[in-house]
Amino acid sequence: MPLFRKPIEQQRFNARLRAGKPLTDLQFFASELREWIASRERKEMLDGDRYYMGEQDILARRRMAIGPDGKLVVIDNLPNNKIVDNQYAKHVDQKANYLLGQQISFDCENTAYAQEVKKVLGTKFMRTLRNAGIESFNSGISWLYPYYNRNNELCFQMFPGYEILPFWSDAAHTELDAALRLYPVEVYYGPKKRVVDKVDLFTPEGITTYLFENGMLLPDPDSAPNAQSYVTVNTADGKRRSFNWERFPLIPIKYNAKEIPLIRRGRGLQDAINLLQSDFVNSMEEDAGSTILVLKNYDGQDLGEFRRNLATFRAIKTRTFEGKDGGVDSLEIKVNSENYKTVIALLKKALIENLRSYDAKDERMGNNPNQMNIQSMYADIDLDANAMETELQAAFEEILWFVNAYLANAGKGSFENEDITVIFNRDILINETEAIENCVKSTGVISDNTIIAMHPWVDDPAAERERLKKQKEETEGDTYRNAFERQRVGLAGGDPYAE
Repeated sequence: MPLFRKPIEQQRFNARLRAGKPLTDLQFFASELREWIASRERKEMLDGDRYYMGEQDILARRRMAIGPDGKLVVIDNLPNNKIVDNQYAKHVDQKANYLLGQQISFDCENTAYAQEVKKVLGTKFMRTLRNAGIESFNSGISWLYPYYNRNNELCFQMFPGYEILPFWSDAAHTELDAALRLYPVEVYYGPKKRVVDKVDLFTPEGITTYLFENGMLLPDPDSAPNAQSYVTVNTADGKRRSFNWERFPLIPIKYNAKEIPLIRRGRGLQDAINLLQSDFVNSMEEDAGSTILVLKNYDGQDLGEFRRNLATFRAIKTRTFEGKDGGVDSLEIKVNSENYKTVIALLKKALIENLRSYDAKDERMGNNPNQMNIQSMYADIDLDANAMETELQAAFEEILWFVNAYLANAGKGSFENEDITVIFNRDILINETEAIENCVKSTGVISDNTIIAMHPWVDDPAAERERLKKQKEETEGDTYRNAFERQRVGLAGGDPYAE
């Protein structure tokens, strides 16, 4: 199987673009990019990232009141707390750590191949994959881009969903014809620094970089005018040669099949939690505002002056008028903290259910944390993780294709026809005693390989089988040596172990 191919013309893709459209390729891509930038879809992706970073809508809140003309006006002299209780980010991290927090394992009969894959997809890749998982929660989709580093090693770069505009070749969103990546870059024009938008156009021919200004794609003076190949490697003759992959080098990491971001499920609930907590603190700070003052024969007419004098001197000046004594009565408004506490608790519970996460302080973990209670607590996040794992397994078919291509080109061998299983070791609380007992009871009913894979202390089944094999060989060797020594001693004059 050829692992690379040289650049070819995009005749099929260009013909499809121009069919019925009096546009050049750049005009078409610029038009699509302008529409995508203004779309609700991309705005939602940016909102997901913004909420994860704690930049939530409550920070733009202003205190309002009805003005003289019946319209709302801004009130600046009232407490205006803007509390961000970022439950959304907490649950995104929970979901990412649950599925991608542990090192993935590779189960393959060819242990040499499994070890080579593990070297390429090691801890650095897991960090990248976890970040891609977080971005897929926030945007519905993220992307992995395979490339060769300076040491001719295969690496993967993560692109968030709001940077990539894909052009799918099918309705199921499984194959790409092209893609645009929009990203800001800081450049210097003389002594001044400026941020410009650049666009990378990914096609089967390679990557071409443009400037995006005034809604148009313009040539980038810092980049080559023609498409650059995806891979440049040192060949056996000592020369550097450029190639393109046979497959499109953008791998989608989807949260779900519909590419729906998590923020769509929980934004309203997160906003309500922030609003209630902010309102509660506002009510606590409005100490004088918690009481309505009824003034009788107040010596003055300006209520602002009255409030200022009350705060400054803690005294009120009244007078007697027409035989009626002055005074101040109060109508107290009590803030019931229990109401806030109850509603906030209900909102947080609803957010957990809508984001399909879990509550680590669940009451089911208090008195009787058996395996059934643990599984019940993890039921929602487990079902959601199953759906995402299906998408990730499809992504790993693409990832492993690039790994196989790299191993073949690095002279490590051809592993095109090798079967390998990717195992996601979920970060879940378990009752280890029950799990180990079930493994022991399953001996003789199912294969040892399956039991090893399900054992709670085993993260890498292939490595564990190798350790067991080595241990068995050492044990058999010791047994043989002991038997030989017993026989030798017996021949020399009696068995010292005999009674």
